[in-house]
Amino acid sequence: MTPEPGRPASEVTDLTQLTDLTDGAGVSKGREDHEDRNTRKDCEVAGDHETTDAPADPNSLDGPGTRDAPDSPAALEIVEYTDPLCPWAWGSEPVFRRLRAALAADDRVRWRRVYCILFDHDDDPAPDPAAETAWYARYVEDISAHTHAPRALRLSRVAASSWPASLVAKAAEAQGTEVADRVLRRLRESVFVLGEPADTPESALAAVAGVPGLDADRLAVDAASPEVLARVRADHAEARRPVAEVLSVQGGDSPHPGAAKETLDGQHRYALPTLLVRTAAGHRVAPGWRPYEEYVSAVTELSRGLLPAPTAPHPESPAQPALAPTALPPATALTHYRTLTDPERTHLTDATPWPPAGAVRVDTANGPLWLHPDEAAVHPATAGPPPVAPR
Repeated sequence: MTPEPGRPASEVTDLTQLTDLTDGAGVSKGREDHEDRNTRKDCEVAGDHETTDAPADPNSLDGPGTRDAPDSPAALEIVEYTDPLCPWAWGSEPVFRRLRAALAADDRVRWRRVYCILFDHDDDPAPDPAAETAWYARYVEDISAHTHAPRALRLSRVAASSWPASLVAKAAEAQGTEVADRVLRRLRESVFVLGEPADTPESALAAVAGVPGLDADRLAVDAASPEVLARVRADHAEARRPVAEVLSVQGGDSPHPGAAKETLDGQHRYALPTLLVRTAAGHRVAPGWRPYEEYVSAVTELSRGLLPAPTAPHPESPAQPALAPTALPPATALTHYRTLTDPERTHLTDATPWPPAGAVRVDTANGPLWLHPDEAAVHPATAGPPPVAPR
């Protein structure tokens, strides 16, 4: 779809046009068949993808994907390859939140998210949607057994497209880091807490309603703009230029070691999630499902002194290392993050009693989600029925 003749591209704001704008993006055209996905232990859906002639230089902070870098370049950049609807990325939220908190006060660090489009809106529809949904629900259940992340009591369907959620998440970045983080979180919760994936423009915007500090009207305009579409298309292409180290990854103890996935056109893309840590001197990569210590190592090998080393075991979970000084009292953590899972409670809070006064519990099929009372007043899980995507 193109704008009307004589109409500036930046004025394409009708929500019904958002999905149409992705037509012709040169992105995936086919979903893996059902049997293939039963044998592949990864959360991603492969397809035919656009490629570029020149690979990105992962050691350059001025290379592709850093077009929006600040005027004063960061000493260290962390690139998070992700998708709002990926179950492994959802399960990695505790360690990613912890790492972001540990680095938040250091202005030498820049964290950038790349949205990789896990589900494409023009993938071939499943021949049996009910069977597809049942298979995917079991798949998410298996993943949550490893990550201990909440999962929905009932999944209504497999997401039709990652484009709407990715466009909304990318558009939210213009409203600041805190708003962008909370918007992305709501989009993840749409599928893994509510069971209603935010896979249409309407449902993606409805899922983030009430996020504090969010200008909802501006978000709707920006998410439907060609400028944001171009940024997500660039993300899609960047994700298909992986560094060499992820082409062959040893499994170790991880149920999702994160080796790059070969696409149907013979190219490769990052597994989700993957963190790429880089400075002007070099890079380190931590693909797939990893413990917090591996992310600490990736950072400290390149830039010593940015993170404190893990120390003694956490009192409530001896298998977890003690938190760095970023640990917060439960009430403070819930005020800051608005929602917390039990794994996040272990990673982000100190050992004082839980839950904090006023916390609202939302039960899922794999443990609770805890909401700050102000969040509970506007969250789709407690403020009314979840948004249902029009079919």
